[in-house]
Amino acid sequence: MTTLKPGEVNLGTTIMAVKFDGGVVIAADSRTSTGTYVANRVTDKLTKVEERIYCCRSGSAADTQAVADIVKYHLDLYTSQHDEMPTVKVAASLFQEICYQNKNNLSAWIIVAGWDKQTGGDVFEIPIGGSLHRPEFAIAGSGSSYISGFCDKSYRPGMSKEECIEFAKNAVGLAITRDGSSGGVIRLAVITKDGVERQVVYGNELPTQYTG
Repeated sequence: MTTLKPGEVNLGTTIMAVKFDGGVVIAADSRTSTGTYVANRVTDKLTKVEERIYCCRSGSAADTQAVADIVKYHLDLYTSQHDEMPTVKVAASLFQEICYQNKNNLSAWIIVAGWDKQTGGDVFEIPIGGSLHRPEFAIAGSGSSYISGFCDKSYRPGMSKEECIEFAKNAVGLAITRDGSSGGVIRLAVITKDGVERQVVYGNELPTQYTG
């Protein structure tokens, strides 16, 4: 596993994405940490790479920002050359290619999610090392280890948009409660054929969790 290079910032994060019939819900906390120091408490980890395709970034902030910028450039080029919007699979394949070819130099775990006219809502996951996976829902980041059991128990195939939003809120809220590297607000985005609907869940609105 790669380690951070001098001067790099680790996102220390919780990110997730989940599919529903007609789109996807993506969510993340907003804390960027450097060891025990909170470098930014209102980071936006939901990065737009195409009109209806976003990525959620965890790992090195510098690495994931650079990879997202490169992918966005190639997707813009794809749109110009093919005169059509790229699919989520095309975007995920670009992320996977870059991450795999540079696996010894990057610290990047990325979730790619969005909507396209061929597949509808789609979710892909590219963990450190550059493999590519296509789950029904994906979680990643330092907070994901605290909520994997909750997500496995709570997820049900065929959930509605509203159920997916609540699922994402509860999962990221639980990670914020338990993981010291996750915190701030919850940023969500609902991506459908009609566009992207952004939401923010502030600290005083976070789902309440038992803390002992």
